[in-house]
Amino acid sequence: MKVLLNCTVNGEDRSVLADTRDTLLDLLRERLGLTGTKEGCGNGNCGTCTVLMDGVPINACLVLAVEVPGRSVTTIEGLSAGGELHPLQQAFVEHGGTQCGFCTPGIVLAAKALLDENPRPSEAQIRHAIAGNLCRCTGYGKIVEAIAAVAAAQGQSR
Repeated sequence: MKVLLNCTVNGEDRSVLADTRDTLLDLLRERLGLTGTKEGCGNGNCGTCTVLMDGVPINACLVLAVEVPGRSVTTIEGLSAGGELHPLQQAFVEHGGTQCGFCTPGIVLAAKALLDENPRPSEAQIRHAIAGNLCRCTGYGKIVEAIAAVAAAQGQSR
């Protein structure tokens, strides 16, 4: 069965026809063409599909699309503005926090949620915030360094 969903994605009000069985991941990738959100495990264990819903990191593979109306969803595409990378995205590049890049969108969004809630997290808090995001390429060291660098830069500008 198809339903018309009205939702806010990356700050834009969107109307999209979706199947009642679609997940938020399906809605983003297949219906809206936002392919930055990746599918890893499909059962909520890897964090690859992490997006922000009302500022909270969630696994898009576990949320039905019909749950989205009235909520605000932010994907990796929604972080950059005017062609400029978000500071977290830039820090991941500068600190070598990406390798294959498959897990990067989910980790960046989990980190954004952390820094929005706690602008000066400890290393342990950073590691806890990204614990639900698996990366097979790195040892997480450079990822943690990138997030810590953004936190430090934010602390200096306050």
